[in-house]
Amino acid sequence: MREAPDGNGRSDRAGSPLRVALIGAGGMLAQAVCLTAPEGIELLPFDLPAFDLTDPVGMAAALEPLRPQLLINCAAFTRVDACESEVERAFAVNGAGPGHLAALAQRLGATLVHLSTDFVFSGAAHRPYREEDAPGPLSVYGRSKLQGEQAVVASGLRQYYIVRTSWLYGPGGANFVETIARLAAEREELGIVADQQGTPTFSLDLAAALWRLVGLSGGAAAPFGLYHYSNAGCCSWYDFACAIVEQLRALGAPVQARQIRPLRTAEYPVPARRPAYSVLAKDKICHHAGIHIPDWRTSLTAYLRQRHDAAAQPSRGC
Repeated sequence: MREAPDGNGRSDRAGSPLRVALIGAGGMLAQAVCLTAPEGIELLPFDLPAFDLTDPVGMAAALEPLRPQLLINCAAFTRVDACESEVERAFAVNGAGPGHLAALAQRLGATLVHLSTDFVFSGAAHRPYREEDAPGPLSVYGRSKLQGEQAVVASGLRQYYIVRTSWLYGPGGANFVETIARLAAEREELGIVADQQGTPTFSLDLAAALWRLVGLSGGAAAPFGLYHYSNAGCCSWYDFACAIVEQLRALGAPVQARQIRPLRTAEYPVPARRPAYSVLAKDKICHHAGIHIPDWRTSLTAYLRQRHDAAAQPSRGC
């Protein structure tokens, strides 16, 4: 960063707020970044159609006059199955796009935070994946996101954080929790894949961790590089669905589902292959950012209570 932020989220220039460009500002994670943003920063939202990761000239025209000191890239083509049929778009957005953004960050003297995915791994492991483990994506989505990571590294930018995450849910976007809540209210029986293991991630937990990582929410910034973040623990999609329905029922939400049936992956064919095991090791981010990561069940409870509470505050946006 041209001007290193202090622990209160301000630049070294007295009275001058740190400018943070939030890319993909309309998405679920970006909304969580807004909700958890520390005081004393200036958030600059950018999103489609005006801001397109596939248009480096347009990105430069948008960002260079504002000269943000931190770029947080939440933009991606995340529809995993659609990527299988829209290969060119997937690689343009997820693969080349982050490289364009990293090159622009280098010209600006800014730091880049780029979000990636557990889908860069093959799923053949039997213990949580560490940052140094060899990737082996099975899908177009996974391959395109891995290419995006590689493009950031190859750009020459040294001031970057790449953060892989998994099974993201939270307010303001389509996600597994909302899908199960809807289906459980409509159907008496659900069939959910039980032989894929991973970890759900609450968007507000991840967003808070990003602010800690860059040194804007207590403590110094962590060393630049690659990190993993998801909630603690692991489960299958079936376990996750059962927990969602159980907690919804306890909250008095409308639940028609009487049975949740475990399925094998082969019984639920989809275009894109998923890793059978994609639990991420979080020791590195815990050590360098000094964070405690909540268990996935704890965070699910917090989200569902917020969601159910009539007094919950609406998103303040950017």
